[in-house]
Amino acid sequence: MTYCTLAQLTDRYGEPMLIDLTDRDEPATGAIVTAVVDRALADTDALVDGYLAGRYALPLAETPALVTDVAQAIAIYKLHRSVASDKVTADYNGAIASLRGIAKGDIRLSVAGAEPSASDSGKVVTNEPDRPMTADTMKGFI
Repeated sequence: MTYCTLAQLTDRYGEPMLIDLTDRDEPATGAIVTAVVDRALADTDALVDGYLAGRYALPLAETPALVTDVAQAIAIYKLHRSVASDKVTADYNGAIASLRGIAKGDIRLSVAGAEPSASDSGKVVTNEPDRPMTADTMKGFI
């Protein structure tokens, strides 16, 4: 399951920017190269999954808007071959901070039933056997 699509990237960043970032052929074709976008989206999905896996059951049943926003910021950053603009870099850093917040539990996603339940017991349970030497079994030795 991909967290964002080419159509969503096009809506957010515009076709000219995506053409500029993906059209790496000589001579340039003047079109978005979907293979380059697909690679960036796959890398983005792997990164997002890495942060979500410790807290949520994957794949998510539905993609929350926050995850889509984070995925778009990461994907556009990954599409840059050289230095990204300050805005794109700031968005990327914000996306990574959001993922860290999700992983720590500071930010919760509105995905029904996906987050594992916490243990209520609060006690330690061991499987250690009974002690063979107790006060009753040591009578007469002391």
